[in-house]
Amino acid sequence: MIKLYGEPTYVLKNQCIHASDENVGMSAEEARKNTMTYQVLKTHNQGTDMKNLNIHFDTMGVYDNTYVGILQTAMASGLKKFPIPCVFTNCHNCLNAVGGTINEDVHKYALSACKKFGGIFVPPHEAVIHQYMREMMINCGDMSIVSDSHTRYGSLGSLSIGEGGPELAKAMLGKGYALKYPKVVGVFMTGTPKPWVGPMDVVLSIIGQVFKNNFVKNCVLEFVGPGIKNLSMDFRNGIDTMTTESACLSSLWVTDEKTEEYLAVHGRAGGCYKKMEPGSVALYDKVVEVDLDTIEPVIALPFHPSNVYSLAEVIANPTDALNIIDANAKKTFENNKNLHWHLEDKIRNGKLYVDQAIIAGCCAGSFENIYSVGKIAEHLNKGVGTFNFNVYPASQPIMTALMEAGTLETLMDYGVRVKTAFCGPCFGAGDTPANNEFSIRHTTRNFPNREGSNPATGQFACVGLMDSRSIAATAFNKGKLTSAADAWENFTMPKYHFNSKIYEHTVYNGFGKAQTETEMIYGPDIRDWPPMTALADNLLLKVASVIRDEVTTTDELIPSGETASYRSNPEKISEFTLCRKDPQYVGRAKTVREYEKARLAGDKTKAEEYFAVLAKAGIKADPDDLMKNTGIGSVLYAKRPGDGSAREYAASCQKVLGGFANICIEYATKRYRSNCVNWGILPFTCADYKIQLEPDEYIYLPKIRQQIEAGAINIEAIVISKDGNTRKLALKLPDVTEGEKEILLAGSLINYYKENR
Repeated sequence: MIKLYGEPTYVLKNQCIHASDENVGMSAEEARKNTMTYQVLKTHNQGTDMKNLNIHFDTMGVYDNTYVGILQTAMASGLKKFPIPCVFTNCHNCLNAVGGTINEDVHKYALSACKKFGGIFVPPHEAVIHQYMREMMINCGDMSIVSDSHTRYGSLGSLSIGEGGPELAKAMLGKGYALKYPKVVGVFMTGTPKPWVGPMDVVLSIIGQVFKNNFVKNCVLEFVGPGIKNLSMDFRNGIDTMTTESACLSSLWVTDEKTEEYLAVHGRAGGCYKKMEPGSVALYDKVVEVDLDTIEPVIALPFHPSNVYSLAEVIANPTDALNIIDANAKKTFENNKNLHWHLEDKIRNGKLYVDQAIIAGCCAGSFENIYSVGKIAEHLNKGVGTFNFNVYPASQPIMTALMEAGTLETLMDYGVRVKTAFCGPCFGAGDTPANNEFSIRHTTRNFPNREGSNPATGQFACVGLMDSRSIAATAFNKGKLTSAADAWENFTMPKYHFNSKIYEHTVYNGFGKAQTETEMIYGPDIRDWPPMTALADNLLLKVASVIRDEVTTTDELIPSGETASYRSNPEKISEFTLCRKDPQYVGRAKTVREYEKARLAGDKTKAEEYFAVLAKAGIKADPDDLMKNTGIGSVLYAKRPGDGSAREYAASCQKVLGGFANICIEYATKRYRSNCVNWGILPFTCADYKIQLEPDEYIYLPKIRQQIEAGAINIEAIVISKDGNTRKLALKLPDVTEGEKEILLAGSLINYYKENR
């Protein structure tokens, strides 16, 4: 049972919910300050204004999908040395499957940066970033910023945030993180999960209730209540990581003796632990009540983690499940008439069969998850045969603990492929299914094509998210969808032993020991950001793409998978922008970019070809003034862009291609809007739900620089249609801070820091 309280609600003594403000013994204002979130944010706020926070973090982390661009931004902005511990992991681009030496070139580049600026370098296949941060870096009561959306260390009492690259560059430069004080949602847990119910079952059940109604969007989830003591740390971590898919900002949990033991096991006893719990009367903006006793195994059907259904019902009614997938696919791929799928053959003798199973990454590669898989294998006593089942422990220390427990031998005996720490299956850079296959995974997301398929070439695959326990039950039944409830035998979880020698012998820790004379190592595909201009007085933008999906993910804005190998080369990676959603976008944007290049080069003849649209629309303008003061670029319209990953390339690729603005109803996440701002992309919103922009129309923004300088919220734009007719469009620029305004005027965060060095 999951119950939602949509109004301010009290939690008393961390034991019960109290919906009324009667007889609580203190004011609502004081009770709000009794949340753990308030206390952590107050400690890390560098000013006295608790409405508009300026946060300084304790640690930060980056990884090989993101750190080249972040370093380029920071170095261009004056980086000297890392002011706080900064971890560089190499857990995404590890296969060297694309671009020859490019991935290992990037790793050598990062190692040289860690030596030069005092960073911490974790070699490939040692640990996925969030596991290393949990094991070695995170303390109770602290805050960390990491360049990944699944940055969730709340189960260790850390209020940490996943952000886009420019925000990490700011942290590398010792700058603060601007944040409006968030709403805080209590997640009140009672009861104890059934033995065959895992963390993915719990968190998917929550996501299914809160995502589509925006119940916790951009809020901090604060996990409280008597049920938490009944969850192990691996179980808590598994829930915590996946809270990203609820659209929340971050998370924070009460800490207890299990938290203290976890830190001690990982060599961080003593000062790293702090008892954390809300005050005796704590007021939350909303509350999600979770009765753990009632949670059953579930599955999130394609193509989103919020498409949650009872696993037992899907097993009993497989045709209904396939009809749901078919309907979702038709909606998702409505613009791809050449894509065909047929899932009917997945039902055999009335049972649903899947083709592949994966357990991997920061939410699934824990000791307890994988140990449970081994025990299910022993109980069922069946090999997987030709069924494709791959398991990835999240770190080498977990791998050695599983070896010590005998689990690795058990899994291999039954035909499971055990692989080293790697995030690839989570974002399509490893274990891509065959065409028309249905994969089940305990990974973070099941977005369209995130498993690696390419619809532009007619490929279709899909993923259902499940907990490791039910995945194991299915895999050892040769792919017949099976609930762990039907394959469970109780067992005792052994004590976990952390092998610290692994990191001692492999990780380079240079924090506080910057060797500034170190030469950076550049591979041939590591390129600097192209020059970016300051915001012009006026803008004439061409609509390069219109996306009318209710939500557009960052995977759709810039695909995940092996294209990530090109992320050290801004021009090269930009060629993939929107390639799976709107293949014409790149061509349209590049055509417009040529006109801006001509304007900046003083090529009046070329630029006037573009500016002719103003005269056609009856808008008078002096040609010389246009050349000097009117920027030429492209604009993207999407209803709600930016759900999913924190990857900055969803925005920076647009800027590289000459994009100057986004228009949307609202931004799906704070981090995507932040990425737009930091790359000088104007983050417009438009309240008109019936906006009918079309590709190749123009948007004229006269005096836009002057309006932004003045802090204008309401911006009147002129839309010029293909036939030269005009209409007005009411745009908004809400909630632009003074810092964001300066970045937008400068044209990018890089320009802003260059101007102010």
